[in-house]
Amino acid sequence: MTELSADLRRRGLIHQMTDPELPKLLDHDSLTLYIGFDPTADSLHVGNLLQLCNLRRMQEAGHRPIALVGGGTGLIGDPSGKEEERALPDPGRLEANRAAIGRQVERFLDFQGGRALLLDNAGWLRSYPLIEFLRDVGKNFSVNEMIRKESVRTRLHGREQGISFTEFSYMLLQAYDFFHLFEHHRCRLQLGGSDQWGNITEGVDLIRRLRGVQAYGLTSPLILKADGTKFGKTETGTVWLDPSRTSPYRFFQYWVRADDGEVGQFLRFFTWLPIERIEELERETATRPELREAQRVLAREVTALVHGEAEAAAAERAAAVLFTEDIAGLDERTLLAVFADAPSGTRPRTDLEGGGLALVDALVQAGLAPSKSAARTLVRQRGASVNNRVEDDETRRLGTADLLCGRYVVLRKGRRDHHLIRFD
Repeated sequence: MTELSADLRRRGLIHQMTDPELPKLLDHDSLTLYIGFDPTADSLHVGNLLQLCNLRRMQEAGHRPIALVGGGTGLIGDPSGKEEERALPDPGRLEANRAAIGRQVERFLDFQGGRALLLDNAGWLRSYPLIEFLRDVGKNFSVNEMIRKESVRTRLHGREQGISFTEFSYMLLQAYDFFHLFEHHRCRLQLGGSDQWGNITEGVDLIRRLRGVQAYGLTSPLILKADGTKFGKTETGTVWLDPSRTSPYRFFQYWVRADDGEVGQFLRFFTWLPIERIEELERETATRPELREAQRVLAREVTALVHGEAEAAAAERAAAVLFTEDIAGLDERTLLAVFADAPSGTRPRTDLEGGGLALVDALVQAGLAPSKSAARTLVRQRGASVNNRVEDDETRRLGTADLLCGRYVVLRKGRRDHHLIRFD
């Protein structure tokens, strides 16, 4: 076994543990461990990425990970970290989400020969009769203790919403998951974010009460961005792991935009770079922040981890050519991803036929100039570009030869203002 615990500590991945003996087990034993993911959407997001990385680190160190997708608990909803009651999901949608998340998890772990397991707690929770569950499991829990847990206490004080019995029972279900995995797979360790501490410790206690065996819990810190906002959120929404929801290019750009104060932590959490290399990148950020080398390395490493080397290379190239004439070499999917947040419009292809479309007219209609005279001035001053080529001829007309991927033209004003025109 490797010195896993030392590496976890150096990377800041240990927030709490239930037993001081756990590091010895991580370094010298072979444990079966698990992390749960409730399928509340059809994709995981970067907020889940840390736990996926933790599962992989554990497997690489010789342990057997279980990724538990909560087809059962997902019907209830975990109150941890939530200020109000969740809407109960539709069972059919939950099943589709569970399948999609399972496919994403498979990218991170080696399941050959039982080296990892992908399980669904619906298999044992949905079939457990209520009366038997209350007798076998519920009697082992103290309500007095449960309401002291952070996930419950914050909902009981100072909030109108409160907490329903449905969500209050989530802690019992998660604890039983741990017990079931111990019984059937000899699972002795549960991992999670620090907001899961209360749920994890209840599972550890349940195994001790029912079987007299020591189980363990380990949490990693919750991640907040440097500005205090929730990790994984942007102005345009959540950053998803599914490329159809967040393109590899936009995923890459999320990491490129990491704040100087958080990039070192992200490199420790989400990459396998040696600590010495990360510290070197941090020194470069401190001395020459304008180069953003640490952010570029971070973006390349994490995009390759989630989407593969080819997609990471394509995203990196797209970022590099954004302001160059090499934009003409981008494929359609990448081109659309690059300009996903730019204003866009559609025009008939016939506009490009015959004499073509006057550039000054296109600039006005795209909102890049308030009038034709202003557009002419913009062109004369070399402030307008077509497909990233600066134009200085105010009589310039757009034709079919200007089309990218056979249907697009990118207009630009100055350095930052883009407009994508699609010709149909």
